[in-house]
Amino acid sequence: LHRLEFTEPRPFDERELRRLSPAADFERSLIGASSDGDGRIKIWGIVHSGPRWLRSVQGGREPSAPLPPVPVVEVEGPGRLQVRKGSVSVAELEGGRLSDSYTDVFASRWLPALFAPVRAELVELHEEARREAAAAGEPWAPLDPDLPRKVGQQMVRRLVSTVRGARHGGTIVMIPPFRAEEILAARHVALKHTFTDSEPRRRYRTVIVRIMNRLAQTHGKGEEASYPRAVGWEEYVASDDRELAELDEAIFEFAYLVAGLAAVDGAVLMTQRFELLGFGGEISGELPAVTSVRKALDLEGKRTAEEGTGGVGTRHRSAYRLAGALPDALVVVISQDGDAHFVRRKDGAVTYLGSGLNQHSRAPSLRRLGD
Repeated sequence: LHRLEFTEPRPFDERELRRLSPAADFERSLIGASSDGDGRIKIWGIVHSGPRWLRSVQGGREPSAPLPPVPVVEVEGPGRLQVRKGSVSVAELEGGRLSDSYTDVFASRWLPALFAPVRAELVELHEEARREAAAAGEPWAPLDPDLPRKVGQQMVRRLVSTVRGARHGGTIVMIPPFRAEEILAARHVALKHTFTDSEPRRRYRTVIVRIMNRLAQTHGKGEEASYPRAVGWEEYVASDDRELAELDEAIFEFAYLVAGLAAVDGAVLMTQRFELLGFGGEISGELPAVTSVRKALDLEGKRTAEEGTGGVGTRHRSAYRLAGALPDALVVVISQDGDAHFVRRKDGAVTYLGSGLNQHSRAPSLRRLGD
């Protein structure tokens, strides 16, 4: 953190904030303020943080410098405020509603559970490679089975933030692998562009298994019993291994690839293995219409509010129809203004969860740090 203090403090009011905000880019800097001896708040300077703090929203393994545990206010637009204690979220104001934390779909239990069978397949592929290495006399470190979830989470964050930043919106449909043939037969979605069934279509799976194997291999000096715990996300983040860095880059290039496909009219279709089936998908208009949906008011969708669909656009109405017809599908809808909705069928009703990935999607005005 690069702290620059003014020789004379400035008044803390809307005029001074408006003057200073162009010099304090939202993604990289904060305006610093503190209370003087008389209890009045004054602006003391600017702190340059760099953009790594956004990795928790946009995806990435580079750690960011933690902020000191002081009040931080992020103004993301009219009536959109995020309040933190240092780097920890405390409360947000969104659409006139005050909540104790921003909604991060990746903090839910239902989303990891949806992909649990796929992660189990990845672990089994890794175990096969481990057995082959052991037979060749090469010990590998034990691996945290949660690593694929965390890497995949970062990839999806980057994917959604890239689509959102491009301002063209998009729809990404994720289906169980066993539904691939059914979907490719155009029963629910007619794809304009489909991909050949070969390894490149499954490239994400190839890369993630290689990441798992390489991390275990690079930490595999000695017997497994000598490791106090399995290696996982922390070791992956801290690793300076060149091959892991290249594989990490490949993961994020995959996210950019999918985001590019989403720029074409229609949905991008993939399995929950992140196997790319095709893009330019037109969701069938013959699927039953969905006249109302439930908006989740908590991460697990236990509390909901019913909303009509008459005022939403074609992209959202199509997503609702598909989610209603495919109970085990996940549809991610990103609107042109940057909102991201994760749509699925829950308890017989189409339900969507607005994601914390919406944060920082519009042209934000300022971040303020209190000292």
